[in-house]
Amino acid sequence: MKLTEEEQAILEGEQGETMAKVMKTMVLYGDVFGATHFVPVESDMGHLVTSFGLSVMKPVYALMDELIEGGALSKQRFTVDPRPMDFQNVPSNIAQDIVFKVMYSKQKNYEKQLQELGLVNEDGFTCTCYMDEVGNIPKEGQFLSWAESSAVSYANSVLGARCNRNSGIIELFGSILGKIPYFGLLTPEGREATWEIEVQTESLPNPQLLGSAVGLAVQEEVPYIKGLSRFLGTELTQEVKDYLKDFGAAAASNGSVGLYHVQDLTPEAVKQGTQLLRKDAKTLVIDDAYLETVYASYPDLWKKPDAQPKVCFIGCPHLSLEQLHSWKDKIQKALKETGRRRVVVPTVLCAAKQVLDVFEKRAAAKALKQMGVTLTSICPLMYMNNPLCAKMPVITASNKLRTYTGAHFLTEHELLAKLSGGVS
Repeated sequence: MKLTEEEQAILEGEQGETMAKVMKTMVLYGDVFGATHFVPVESDMGHLVTSFGLSVMKPVYALMDELIEGGALSKQRFTVDPRPMDFQNVPSNIAQDIVFKVMYSKQKNYEKQLQELGLVNEDGFTCTCYMDEVGNIPKEGQFLSWAESSAVSYANSVLGARCNRNSGIIELFGSILGKIPYFGLLTPEGREATWEIEVQTESLPNPQLLGSAVGLAVQEEVPYIKGLSRFLGTELTQEVKDYLKDFGAAAASNGSVGLYHVQDLTPEAVKQGTQLLRKDAKTLVIDDAYLETVYASYPDLWKKPDAQPKVCFIGCPHLSLEQLHSWKDKIQKALKETGRRRVVVPTVLCAAKQVLDVFEKRAAAKALKQMGVTLTSICPLMYMNNPLCAKMPVITASNKLRTYTGAHFLTEHELLAKLSGGVS
């Protein structure tokens, strides 16, 4: 990489040994991916992926201490992924609680380290930091130093910002330096689409299934998606953004998609249209039969496939305020159809605390609780990391949660039938 005089001076120790190590790491990182130079981090806030205080992560805590002691703090405030535990609102038994406390025994100390490094506030824990209520919303074209696959996908695609799929710690180093190596999805050529996806379904496809199908097909490449505006229109309303949030999370977890373009909807597709497509782009048609095949291919990891679900998680990534209201309406309607007042499976809706703070003041929150549904700001993935929880039959509306755990993914209709005791 070609360094400026200032960058070379940092590498040589002008700002101290710790900053020199941070710079050396980022130079090596850039060299590996063929970066030519650094560009400035332009967003107001960063976003870190590592939010959990696992007892086995001793090297991370030692590194954090070294950064703090060396004065190598983030040049921008940052948010971080969700916390792992909520004993009050998420079902668990005594044995599971004991394992949680052992697994995440460093949580309190780790959060103190994050606050010293630049955490925006004590409630800055969510995977959907870009929600209006949270406020970490980068502008179109800005360079970011973020990690978290679904957040990076959303920032790149729906907001039009520019960020690579960084790993944990690398995103923090970029925020500390205020600079990131210029390669990949930061560059114009790296944002060109290498796949042309034609959606030919009869109705709006489930975003989780469509994202899964696209991710499995294109892997880490960039898709340009046609056919969705027939159902979604051409305006990025909150409903459309929520759809793309869930689509992107599935594409990022079932593949490694860090950027996608949707014709007539996402910023770059609106401005550049099919000029974003490379001449040698591969093509794929996705219809209802294709999605059914993808759904049928998901492995069954339950010990007893016909077991009664113990927990249902909805909100991975975290739900928006509008989605909380929508799920309330859907669950309420499903219960009414079966003549029940409460769900038959303990159900947890996950959203950022700032979103829940707004929602809790509304009648819909009370209605959900009366139906036996609880609200939390944890990460259900971290819940499922508990080996005693991992063995449980869990159902979900999230393809991301299905991908990383043994949870069963169900379509919305199937999920609501399970929750209400109806027939799917």
